[in-house]
Amino acid sequence: MSALERAYRDERAAVLATITRRLDGDLALAEDAVQDAFVAAAVEWDRRGTPDRPGAWLTTTAWRKALDRLRHARVADAYAPELAQPVSYDADVDFERSSLDDDQLRMLFMCCHPALAPEARMALTLRSVAGLTVPEIARAFLSSEPAMERRLVRARRKITKAAIPFRVPPDDRLPERLAGVLRVVYLLYTEGHGGVRGDVCEEAIRLARLLARLMPDEAEVLGLLALLLLTDARRPGRLSPDGELVPLEEQDRSRWDAAAIADGAAILDRALRLRRPGPYVIQAAITALHSQAASFAATDWPQIAGLYAELERWDPSPVVTINRAVAVAYAEDAHAGLAILDALDDARLDRYMPRYAARAELMRRAGDAEGADGAYAAAIALAGSDAERAALDRRRRG
Repeated sequence: MSALERAYRDERAAVLATITRRLDGDLALAEDAVQDAFVAAAVEWDRRGTPDRPGAWLTTTAWRKALDRLRHARVADAYAPELAQPVSYDADVDFERSSLDDDQLRMLFMCCHPALAPEARMALTLRSVAGLTVPEIARAFLSSEPAMERRLVRARRKITKAAIPFRVPPDDRLPERLAGVLRVVYLLYTEGHGGVRGDVCEEAIRLARLLARLMPDEAEVLGLLALLLLTDARRPGRLSPDGELVPLEEQDRSRWDAAAIADGAAILDRALRLRRPGPYVIQAAITALHSQAASFAATDWPQIAGLYAELERWDPSPVVTINRAVAVAYAEDAHAGLAILDALDDARLDRYMPRYAARAELMRRAGDAEGADGAYAAAIALAGSDAERAALDRRRRG
């Protein structure tokens, strides 16, 4: 990976958040300026070498590019003193992050403003806060790329038209945005986990920790943080030394992060003591049962199946139903799980890889080799990464 590619992956979201703050929430102009900065970096870094602080260089350059655009629009008077500052590799840009004074957290709440439609909030935040690509976001929403691009354009225009402020809202307004914010952080982690992107997973956990400091008595905030920590604790066992995905039942549990499991379990206990369970607390409880089981065979599948049934009542979705089907298959038998999958009727699932992977595994366990082979082929065709394709092909060849 080149220095520029690494900077785009690691620095873009933070740079965009900082420029958006400096432009009083003008996200569209900030995105254009950040893109201009990366174009400039492609030329300058190749000629002069990569700066010691790529993020600082990009932030300073993006700010100058924003001022250039404002000057051309004849609205830059308020920023005139800034125009005298040269772009420097050693620009002194403060990238220190604190629990509540965090540009990306501010952007998270801006993008999750109730004036935006729920799916637009999530899509825009995944793009602007986390820096996911349009194809990655489209895959997370089971949508096409053109449709997702149109949704993002509409959301940016809405922010400008509604003059949505770039800030964490006051305490009395936090609850109305909380569900959207939590959903975005969850989707961010899910995208990183599915694509084996540790950097994306770590950013989601960082944001979840910030939210827990902001709202320490909200059960669902604690539930989300516990869920991410418990899930992430198993990440070291998900890949073989050759970089291949390892199914849960084959993972070496000694490679799991015991400290993260203990941390997640303690946070889950705090959430449960608040006695206000919700979808994230329930998912964290499910993940805790997986993470704390001594072996795959010792997993309490009946309790997990029951928790998925409870989750369906809180947050009904075909994705939850697929997970419940797998749990029921292990708690009872494969045919019981397949019956649940057969009852699903949702066109969005036609291109949802886990549906076919689950069906393939349950068919294999039920003795339907031909059906399993066809389902594995469909899952492989829809896999989002080489690691997923390789793992599915190995299961198929069995």
